Amino acid sequence: MGKEKNPQQVEKKKENISVLEMIRKRTGLLVGIVGLALVIFILESLLSSGPSIFGGDDMMSVGKMNGVKIDRNDFAYRIEQQMNQIRQQRQNNDIDDQTRAQIVEFVWNQYINDLVIKPEFAKLGISVSEDEIYDRVVANPGQSIAQRLIDQKTGKIYEQLANANGDLDPLKWKQFVQNASGDQEGFIKDLEEGIRNSRQLEKYSALIRKGIYVTDAEAKEAIKVASTKFDVNYVMKRYDAVSDSAYQVADSDIEKYYKENSHEFRSYEASRKIEYVAFNVMPSPEDLIAIEKNAQEIASNFKGKTLAEDSAIMMSESENGNVSFKNLTKETMIIRDTTIYTDPVGTVYGPYNEGAYFKIYKLVGKSVIADSARVRHILIGTVDMATQQVKRTPEQAKKQADSLLTLIKEKKAVFDTLVKTVSDDGGSIDKGGDYGWFGEDKGFVEPFKNAGLLGKKGDISVVETQFGYHIIEVLEVSPTKHESFKVAEIFKLISPSEETNDKIFATANEFGGKNNTAALFDKAVEEQKLTKRVADNIKEGDRQLPGIEQAKELVKWVYTANKGDVQIFSLTDKHIVAKLSNIVSKGILPLEDVKDEITDKARQKKKAEAFAAEFKSAGANDLNALASKLNIDVRKSEQIPASSHGFDGFHDDVMMGVLSAMKQGQTSKVVEGEVGVFVVQLSNLIAGDNKVEPKFKRMEMEQEIGGRSDYEVMVVLKEMAEIEDHKSRLD
Repeated sequence: MGKEKNPQQVEKKKENISVLEMIRKRTGLLVGIVGLALVIFILESLLSSGPSIFGGDDMMSVGKMNGVKIDRNDFAYRIEQQMNQIRQQRQNNDIDDQTRAQIVEFVWNQYINDLVIKPEFAKLGISVSEDEIYDRVVANPGQSIAQRLIDQKTGKIYEQLANANGDLDPLKWKQFVQNASGDQEGFIKDLEEGIRNSRQLEKYSALIRKGIYVTDAEAKEAIKVASTKFDVNYVMKRYDAVSDSAYQVADSDIEKYYKENSHEFRSYEASRKIEYVAFNVMPSPEDLIAIEKNAQEIASNFKGKTLAEDSAIMMSESENGNVSFKNLTKETMIIRDTTIYTDPVGTVYGPYNEGAYFKIYKLVGKSVIADSARVRHILIGTVDMATQQVKRTPEQAKKQADSLLTLIKEKKAVFDTLVKTVSDDGGSIDKGGDYGWFGEDKGFVEPFKNAGLLGKKGDISVVETQFGYHIIEVLEVSPTKHESFKVAEIFKLISPSEETNDKIFATANEFGGKNNTAALFDKAVEEQKLTKRVADNIKEGDRQLPGIEQAKELVKWVYTANKGDVQIFSLTDKHIVAKLSNIVSKGILPLEDVKDEITDKARQKKKAEAFAAEFKSAGANDLNALASKLNIDVRKSEQIPASSHGFDGFHDDVMMGVLSAMKQGQTSKVVEGEVGVFVVQLSNLIAGDNKVEPKFKRMEMEQEIGGRSDYEVMVVLKEMAEIEDHKSRLD
């Protein structure tokens, strides 16, 4: 996918950029082929890090899919290829972190497509004929093809390929395809491959959906459940009614539960857990004094300067070189000193300590302006808005604007006609140069706004802005006015000095050096009463963690370190000492990692058995007698939907399942539920008057299942492929 050539023979490179090259710039490499994009969309939330295997040949791979290792060098080569193409399109070598991350994901998903998705197509014999490709790409190009042929500057199909309505002209497109050569052929093949993948995926999804079948019996049961309600009486002894300390759990109980229910403790992806102490880098009192002194010097220097000098000072002194002017009213005023309403222009206010910044303000202008106005304009631009190329010099633009103004005033030219034939503002041509009513808060440039808000109806003048020269006619001005205060701002960040940062780092480094084992770390945190933070479920590809934005190096460490290791990390706003507290590998979790959870479950199992024995020993024939012997209440609940998962504020699918199998008036046996041990009586079965035909319910259920099938099939394919994701090894 290199640079594409123009569909016409090109000799003037800059004047006639190739359609295909412009297509590339519009769509971007990262959009990828159409079919792959669909696959990526389905799989995006499914991709996750697998277990990390370091050492030996595994360091030469960045993952595994369907038993195939992904070679690190091959993966890096593909990434570099994509980045080179991006550099060619941008005509520079700058690739930011976000773009690189997108490229890495794009390449990774190419492997997903090749190693996980396409093999399924091959197994089922899914193919796409050349006639299908031709029909969808050339004969009857759909929206997916048209989107690849849009000029990003105009938002429309390229002129060479468009009809009179601006839509893709099938005949022009067909001629372009027939005459394509070289890189143009490569672009067409990319489109064909995209359609091939898209059609294969469509056929695959259709096969899955065709295999979905809901029986009439299932539909009838669903109708019944949706319309049925229960009135119940029940006796329940909840597990939380008795303290856990009353039931001791032996190691043998824990091991037995784990052995019988190990499937409940499966991890589908590797993760890590850390505990850490943060040493935040905050400005010291000395830093605050120094910053305030500097702000006072700036405030003093801000006085008595021209507007141009003000901008230079703001650019030099304000955070990130920000030059900020605000037009404020008495209602929106941000300066705490109310004398601003009577002070002369040029008065400086502050510095004020406003949290993260010392702020300095200067009153640079006062005026009484209309609340709103409406104008129309003709723009004689200095820059082509589409290409950003210089169109004319400011002198040429002003001369032309002045000439047109004279023609308008002498009634030798009509304003509306000039808007359509001369104006360079494409956004307002269809509106006669009129953007409608606007106020001071409208996002127009200030000279443009002021022409209306400070003018009067009928005024017509030439106004200069950053876009060129405007011929502006004031159409209407509101009768109501207000005072406007133009205020300049300088923000001085209250940040720690390098000396302060060094001192805090030294403290963190000393703590980490002295407490470099898990036992020493835990002991020191407790003795020094430090706040211990936790970051759990860390994946190998994570780059941010809660409270830790720059986590790349930390994450790389946790996937190479041993459990209990301690390390220090320096970030922009803090230094942290972290302990790797747990390692979770893909598969059945070790007993020691889930021992606390299993202990709770084993204890609940003991409670359930004991409570059930109490119920049975009570030997009562009805709920009231049973409740009396057990010294608990008979509870009543009405109008419980059969489709619910519980009632009376608790969730218990076991009880709902028992009720669904009971007849009216029937009382259950003693049952160990999710919340407690119970006996329930179905006092009234309320069958709704649901007249839904089973065939319609069946169609509804099949449609609902079909809507989930693409996602759920991909979940299964991922599990079967046993994807291991170690892309972070490239960093």
